[in-house]
Amino acid sequence: MFMKTTFQKIISSFFVICFCLTVSAQQLDEKSSPAETKKNAGKDHKMNFFKVNITGLALRNYGFQYERIIKKKISFALGLRFMPSGDLPLKSSLKDAANGDVDVENAIDNAQLGNFSLTPEFRFYLSKKGYGRGFYIAPYYRYTKFNADAIPIQYNGGAGAKTINLKGDLSTNMGGLMFGAQWFLGKSISLEWWILGAHYGTGKGTITGISSTPFTTLEQNDIRQTIESIDLPVGKITAEVTSTTAKAIFDGPWAGLRGGILIGIRL
Repeated sequence: MFMKTTFQKIISSFFVICFCLTVSAQQLDEKSSPAETKKNAGKDHKMNFFKVNITGLALRNYGFQYERIIKKKISFALGLRFMPSGDLPLKSSLKDAANGDVDVENAIDNAQLGNFSLTPEFRFYLSKKGYGRGFYIAPYYRYTKFNADAIPIQYNGGAGAKTINLKGDLSTNMGGLMFGAQWFLGKSISLEWWILGAHYGTGKGTITGISSTPFTTLEQNDIRQTIESIDLPVGKITAEVTSTTAKAIFDGPWAGLRGGILIGIRL
């Protein structure tokens, strides 16, 4: 009940921010000088932007965005990001941080991760130039789905340590606010900087492992303790363990940050 109420507050706040910023942008448009209005009246503004996020390419994150100018100081953008399932990003750095722990290094080597996200947003430009140029504030919604495979859980098997690999999905729904800026490089190229965005909401998902041999009662207890001892920056994990399956269940708050550099084409 608490999480449902929290999420409802996030969504309500998102729409309140959109409404307030829309009113502010409208007032800014109305305050434009007659000279500026006359100057821009005959201009053929390019209203569509197709962009790629170049900062995520090295991490196998492929991000694209379409932006459409609605009016001088307001636009709508839709972002798509995906990472094909594969090795963990920065795997070498993660292994270096393991400080020679063989079990951790093996887990990093074997784990597979992928994700997909969709991010609609409204942008409110503060520059007098407008039409997609200058500093902006953008409230947004983000849906993300993560898929994980070969996530190892070690447990005491009586005669020694054993491992069971878990796989599954986690989905998140979040609302956020971003500050950014966009410039025009010539007539058809744009450069954008996502200075800082932060989002908060809820996440829910389950990763599951199935054993080919039944777990003993002691093994079930050890697996349960191992799963529930996993430390996350937000939310917590609960475990469901039977004689043949182990589940790590996440259902709680989720948060994240957003940033990047994008190159675009204006049409």
